[in-house]
Amino acid sequence: MKFIKVTFVLVMCSYLWGCASGAKMENMVFQGEKKEYSEEIQENLMLGEVSGGKKTNPAWTSEIDNEAFSGAVKESLKSQGLYSNNGKYRLEVKMLKVDQPLFGLDLKVTTHVRYILTHTDSGAVVFDDTVIAPHTAGVGDALAAVKRLRLANEGSAQKNIEGLLSKLSELRIAPQEVSLAK
Repeated sequence: MKFIKVTFVLVMCSYLWGCASGAKMENMVFQGEKKEYSEEIQENLMLGEVSGGKKTNPAWTSEIDNEAFSGAVKESLKSQGLYSNNGKYRLEVKMLKVDQPLFGLDLKVTTHVRYILTHTDSGAVVFDDTVIAPHTAGVGDALAAVKRLRLANEGSAQKNIEGLLSKLSELRIAPQEVSLAK
């Protein structure tokens, strides 16, 4: 009987507090100022496969799915003048891990994303690095925990993309550095 009461209370709490929603693409796009990049990669990056994300189960917790994260990366690359539909370089994105708390007032989410940049003709790996980015959403950001978790996911993903863009701005590639394998 006690189990039924506890289950009922949990169901009512989830009903009153709302259902979980996935991270929204537009809230993960990097909105900061444009950075300086090597001329070789400007308007020359196409987005390859984005993997490792999870679909959100509305009855459980907010997640970051591949489609939303892919859109955020693509829009961020476009805003920085890096994206091309058929560029010389392909960026693969692998979401390795998303550390999320189960409960709390301040919810800290940390994303671990591996980015691999390859020359499309030669297959040479130009850049292979993992960006780890934390973000905390507190009660001041949203009263409902499910919304706070979504905001923490979005903030962490946005900071992760910002970390990628910072690393790409430090990357120096001269055209002769990538040779075509024959």
